[in-house]
Amino acid sequence: MANTSPADPLVAPTEPIAPDDPLAPTDPAAPRALLLAQLSNSVGDGAFYVTSALYFTAVVGLSAAQVGAGLAVAWAVGSLAGVPLGTLADRRGPRGTSVLLALATAAAVASFLLIASFPGFLAAATLYASAQSGLAAARQALLAGTVAPAARTAVLARLQAASNAGLAVGAALGGLALHAGTRRAYLTVLALDAAGFLLCALLLGRLPAPAPAPAPGSGAGRAPGGAVLRDRPYVLLTLLHTLMLLRMPVLSLALPLWIVQRTAAPGWTVSALFVLNTGAVTLFQVRAARSVTDLDTAARAVRGAGAVMLAACAVFAVTALPGLGAGAAVAVLVLGAVLLVVAEMRHSAGSWQLGLGLAPADRIGQYQGFYGAGVPVARTLGPLVVTTLLVGVGPGGWLLLGGTFLLAALATGPAVRWAARTRT
Repeated sequence: MANTSPADPLVAPTEPIAPDDPLAPTDPAAPRALLLAQLSNSVGDGAFYVTSALYFTAVVGLSAAQVGAGLAVAWAVGSLAGVPLGTLADRRGPRGTSVLLALATAAAVASFLLIASFPGFLAAATLYASAQSGLAAARQALLAGTVAPAARTAVLARLQAASNAGLAVGAALGGLALHAGTRRAYLTVLALDAAGFLLCALLLGRLPAPAPAPAPGSGAGRAPGGAVLRDRPYVLLTLLHTLMLLRMPVLSLALPLWIVQRTAAPGWTVSALFVLNTGAVTLFQVRAARSVTDLDTAARAVRGAGAVMLAACAVFAVTALPGLGAGAAVAVLVLGAVLLVVAEMRHSAGSWQLGLGLAPADRIGQYQGFYGAGVPVARTLGPLVVTTLLVGVGPGGWLLLGGTFLLAALATGPAVRWAARTRT
């Protein structure tokens, strides 16, 4: 673990890293510190994700409609918070901003221990979603300032693998809490998640501190905080990325509903597919990212991911055929899940390279805040889109969804070339 900064994690070292240094790194231990920070909060998040709905309904006493509406509002606000908080990371330094936002996330999770009404839940959830969105952008800027450009995609792949491993461990711990079903068990999960973000803040604070970008008017030609919104090719690329991220609720929401309502597969298939997905990303994400080294290979990875997503959707549609028995349905679902996770890993690798590679060196936090807004948008709108298409339309909905993925992937290449031309 890197230990190049003073004891106070918010105090910069005496020789900060220049944000536009093409060699970027100052400490070879930075990737390991980033990985440990990712792992520390992923374990708590995994436990929180599998228990939160029951905690808010069974313990706090909220209705399912209140929980759904509150989370939708919270993530909508969070999607808007990414740009200003990412800009803050650029101007004040990504390390200190990351630490503060990790602490804010820990405080938001801890506040869930105290809520007793819908307004309190809404306030805590909004703080949680906003801090998470800002933290994601600030951590990307911190990574860009401490890891050499050529190594960033590989490091991000390892972070993704660590995240999935942590989520799996956390989900198992959350399962124990669900089995206990007591208030104390749920509160323990929340305390674990808050502690994970406190540890994350400590680990990030021990990284070297990249220098903040020059403030507007300082003579460095810095554009104002909304520059990313005027970068039309990057806005288009973010829109296409967001469409591809509609795959997120496929595994967590669409497939469970589809399996129960439209197939002969047993209910345990849902958890089996989740374990398959999590295990595959943990084991193979790094390998899947090795061939992504520049903008061209990233665009090809995204294009290939779109084609494989369409194939996965077509396979899932087959499971609704009449006369398909339970064993055959499980086999087809597993095939579709394998295709889906292959597409997910390739899209992730390509999107990391594109999002960072096309962001100006002095505005990485701002650009990543905007690019990363695709995640909360997908979390907010994705469930409505996929349930409308799949539950409402049926097998044809799978083909429409797969076609959307393919079109977004095919359009990514021209968008990347347009963006690249504006930067030369």
